[in-house]
Amino acid sequence: MKFFIFLLLIIPSDMKIESTYLPVKDFKLENYLGTWYEIARFDHSFEQGLTHVTAQYEMKENGMVRVINKGRKNGKEKIATGKAKFNGDIHLGHLKVSFFLFFYADYIIIYLDDNYETAIVTSGADYLWFLSRKPEISQDKKEQLIQLAKNNGFNTEKLIWVDQQ
Repeated sequence: MKFFIFLLLIIPSDMKIESTYLPVKDFKLENYLGTWYEIARFDHSFEQGLTHVTAQYEMKENGMVRVINKGRKNGKEKIATGKAKFNGDIHLGHLKVSFFLFFYADYIIIYLDDNYETAIVTSGADYLWFLSRKPEISQDKKEQLIQLAKNNGFNTEKLIWVDQQ
């Protein structure tokens, strides 16, 4: 019985399930590496109340990507370190990210501007992040990202705008 429970836990963690969200094409990981500021997100327990949120991506020697997420809550810095790997084609913006053992979640970049300055990332209908290389973006860029998210079926009224000041 324990073996079957183990199989139920391990099999879904590495299965490739077709996503309804299309990742960006012609993705270049080397251009994506570095620090990103979280501009907006759908709120979840693992980020609830966080401000000054950043995500840093660094190439590891083994070909995987080190993920370092930082934020502030009640004046204290919170850090989560994980790892990411491609979900197949390295030219698509679709990775798998893990912050716990071998449990991976989708990390699908559905929008990325030509200069790798702003991005929209999702892990599914309940997860959405707007990222930027700078702590703030223009109102025009916000409206563009909102419209792109709406075009992908997201309820943008659920977005929380992250305090980066």
